[in-house]
Amino acid sequence: MTEQTSTTDLPDRKALALDDPDGQEIENVNQDDEQSSIRKEHAGKRFSDFELPPQLIKGLSALGFKHCTPIQAESLPYALNGEDIVGKAQTGTGKTAAFLTSIITDLINHPIDEERYIGEARSLILAPTRELAMQISADALDLARYTDLAVHTLVGGIDYAKQLRFLEKKHCDILVGTPGRLLDFANNRDIHLDQLEILVIDEADRMLDMGFIPQVTRLVRLTPKKSDRQTMLFSATFSSEVERLIQHWTNSPIKVEIKAEQVATDTVEQKVYITTSEEKFSLLIKILKGPGVDSVMIFANRRDICRNLYDRLREKGFKVGMLSGDVPQPRRIKTLDNFKNRRTKIMVATDVAGRGIHVDGVSHVINYTLPEEPEDYVHRIGRTGRAGQTGTSISFACEDDAFLLEPIEKLMDTKLICKMPD
Repeated sequence: MTEQTSTTDLPDRKALALDDPDGQEIENVNQDDEQSSIRKEHAGKRFSDFELPPQLIKGLSALGFKHCTPIQAESLPYALNGEDIVGKAQTGTGKTAAFLTSIITDLINHPIDEERYIGEARSLILAPTRELAMQISADALDLARYTDLAVHTLVGGIDYAKQLRFLEKKHCDILVGTPGRLLDFANNRDIHLDQLEILVIDEADRMLDMGFIPQVTRLVRLTPKKSDRQTMLFSATFSSEVERLIQHWTNSPIKVEIKAEQVATDTVEQKVYITTSEEKFSLLIKILKGPGVDSVMIFANRRDICRNLYDRLREKGFKVGMLSGDVPQPRRIKTLDNFKNRRTKIMVATDVAGRGIHVDGVSHVINYTLPEEPEDYVHRIGRTGRAGQTGTSISFACEDDAFLLEPIEKLMDTKLICKMPD
């Protein structure tokens, strides 16, 4: 369904009494010496070491979350204190649980006593892709399962009226969505951001790459000024454009950086096979038929390559799904659900579609084509080796893209050993 952009004449507020749920300069506090002291201080931190509400502790325990990841340990002391956070971190570092823990704690500790309004959000999380937004919502529901907090998801590709009906049934504590659909709801006055307490902008670099910054800017302007809200912004890279956004949207933020090599090398075995473009598919089949290959994500740079791989793998009898920008949203949801529930063993995806996929138990990630942006390599291999498990990343380097290995090695500050396949 095409996203609506009309500004139907609606009342400014739809009042509903509900029960209460139980431009400044960047202050770079994390210089080298202080950064190391913070890491030392928070090494081995547990969630129970923080003063978190009992309902949230119960939710964390139910998910098996005990020890903090580096970004959680370093950001939570400041985030829980209400300070703005700027985090440089890739997917797979645990940043979602970090900002959700802070949001849920704040909302529980500061309940609203006065009348609530339909669509009046207390916190807003912006994500660049539908899959990432839906994954964040699922994580929020899991963490808030023992609270009265309501989580709403607004993404394109799903019926507007259906999302509106759900929004009208419950108060809006945590609102997660993609910029286009959120702006539709804001233009129609079906959501209200003027009382927002916490704003999270996830994967700002991807927002920039996908051309969403004008939409995000319009949404941010609907929120209270930056000194009257808490803002957390996360990005895998800090280009000059991202730095400019940080200055406009945050107020003296604490900067936390998790380096790429901290993410990639601990739990993922990385292999690079030298091959030719003609031999790639035969090599792929041999790997997929090998031992211990239980759940596989195959990444390619273009939609047409994904489609070709999908068709050829199905012809070979494999149970395979595909995620790319031209796949309708309802089918993408079903495809992802089949992969999570192991009804499908193989998922072929582009970077945009695969960015928000968090699936436990992915044994292998295969880079059928090397990514043109080195940061995407880290995102890709971060799909495996999650939740304390180990995984394997296999990259194909042929005559067309072997030159892309050097910037990946530079980003990760490590040498990738290339070898001929057996």
